[in-house]
Amino acid sequence: MNHQPFEEWLLNDSHLIPSEKRELDVHLRTCSHCAALAETGLALRSAHAVAPAAGFVLRFQQRLAVQKIAERRRQLWGLTVLILACAGLFVWLAAPYLFAFITSPVESLTVMIGNFLFLFSSLQAIAEAFSVLARVVPNFIPPYVWMVLLSALAGVGLLWSISIWRITRVPRGVSA
Repeated sequence: MNHQPFEEWLLNDSHLIPSEKRELDVHLRTCSHCAALAETGLALRSAHAVAPAAGFVLRFQQRLAVQKIAERRRQLWGLTVLILACAGLFVWLAAPYLFAFITSPVESLTVMIGNFLFLFSSLQAIAEAFSVLARVVPNFIPPYVWMVLLSALAGVGLLWSISIWRITRVPRGVSA
């Protein structure tokens, strides 16, 4: 049974036209669910609101202010604990390096400079190897293979573009 218009009429307290009132009365005689809803609404509307005790607003405002202060204090303590934990973790991870640097700063600086130079020269060697491969490899691959490879890459790019378009497309109209 469809209760939708009747529940809406009962819950919204809307003014009904005579034909809607008759329809609602007929439905309330046959539907116990809506009749109970109507009785509950009638009981709630007929209940008298009790005035709050004297000083209620002031007590509520004071309690709210105390709760806000307590919440700020909890947030401050939480932030303090988080900062101290992060600082402790950083000190724990950096302690061996700091200890080594403090005991012999010249040796530590020499090791750091050596590591930097090793990294820089390794990157230069890798770049040189790739440039040699980039000059040599194209001569070994025939032109028709290049066409197949480039068309495959273009196809993958097109497929990727279409899939992104389908994911981000906003549907329009009503779907059945």
